[in-house]
Amino acid sequence: MRLQTFERRASLAVPVEEAFAWHARPGALRRLIPPWQDVRIVSVGRGIEDGSQVELHARIGPLTARWVAEHRGCRPPREFRDVQLRGPMAFWEHVHQFDPSGPDACILVDRIEYAPPLGRIGRMVDAAWIHGQLERMFAYRHATTAADLADHARFRDRPRLRVAVSGSSGLIGSVLVPFLTTGGHDVCRLVRGRARADAGELTLPTGSDAADPARFEGLDAVVHLAGENIASHRWTPEQKRRILTSRVEPTRRLCELLARLQRPPKVLVCASAVGIYGHRGDETVDETSLPGNGFLAEVCRQWEEAVSPARDGGIRVVSARFGMVLSGRGGALGPMLRPFRLGLGGPLGDGRQYWSWISIDDAVGAIYHTLMNDHLSGPVNVVSPSAATNREFTQILARVLRRPALCRVPAGALRMLTGQMADDLILGGARVAPSRLEAAGYSFRHATLDAALRHVLGATHE
Repeated sequence: MRLQTFERRASLAVPVEEAFAWHARPGALRRLIPPWQDVRIVSVGRGIEDGSQVELHARIGPLTARWVAEHRGCRPPREFRDVQLRGPMAFWEHVHQFDPSGPDACILVDRIEYAPPLGRIGRMVDAAWIHGQLERMFAYRHATTAADLADHARFRDRPRLRVAVSGSSGLIGSVLVPFLTTGGHDVCRLVRGRARADAGELTLPTGSDAADPARFEGLDAVVHLAGENIASHRWTPEQKRRILTSRVEPTRRLCELLARLQRPPKVLVCASAVGIYGHRGDETVDETSLPGNGFLAEVCRQWEEAVSPARDGGIRVVSARFGMVLSGRGGALGPMLRPFRLGLGGPLGDGRQYWSWISIDDAVGAIYHTLMNDHLSGPVNVVSPSAATNREFTQILARVLRRPALCRVPAGALRMLTGQMADDLILGGARVAPSRLEAAGYSFRHATLDAALRHVLGATHE
């Protein structure tokens, strides 16, 4: 069996002990799976120790593969190995090596020896493709590892937090939870209905079931992200009611519960959206700007008012006004990818409306920055510093995907397909500035749209 070798190195601005600990904590594997890969984690065993096994289910096109690997040769904090026991490769051994390069720095070396399936035919057909996929995957992994470690290192002198997160299975929450756990924080999931105590869950107060206030005692922070997907259905009167009530009522009840606690959390970060500004044309708006008009603006206004019981109870409250969150796993970007990859993408309407966006990792990083920064409260715009018009957005996305962007979609067609949603969500927009984040010293991982799209889509070519 002829083995192929792949190796990639990354400089990390933390000691080897911190780098190894990050990989050993819950959530590390989830942080390292690129968002464009359809991979489900089945089990992670006992963590990084000899004999512990990891099982993944991966979908590649129409095919599904089961991958089982075993940790071997674990020498904390310097090395561990993953050896394939079952999977698509004829052979696979992955060495994770951590070499000191100074008192507060190290080199992460990922070295893989592998053999493609199907012997000589596999080597001829798959060798270049596999090497390219490894380059793409480890470029993402190393960028994420280095940036996550740097974010946590900025606050290494602060105590680790016990954080409750609602919407933990959503686009943002599913990234926030592993980001927090790999930083050494303890996370409880806030769920609707019956909570599983053995899974570290708490029940959201909904009015129809009783959340146990005693179980909320001792929380240091709460991040409330839950709410009905605003773009999942046409905005009928009933759907608009669901969108509004799914945000306002649970938020108010949660805040009332938190305010009654003997030891309330120090901070609550509650989701909101830049939709609060309405359609503002070319005007640049920030947190000092007044709310605009329209259905989304009214939803956001009531949503932010619903946190008043927590604020009146002495809890520091941040209303995180999210822009369009870019992720390869879905969200607003998901529906755009298929037509663009087919060469059928293009501007929506006249393309002059501004889309204020943020990469998924910066959305999570901004939440963390507000949790750890005691001076931030009130509205905070969670957007990049470089809003783009829809026309600019489509041109950059097409360039990243190496496709044309010539198929403009008329505004009338969008209104026919989606109704009021077209004007509020697609054809309208605001040029939003992250003034308070920047003033608080937040450093963006992806300050430009090109960099953000390349990261979340794994587009390493220029």
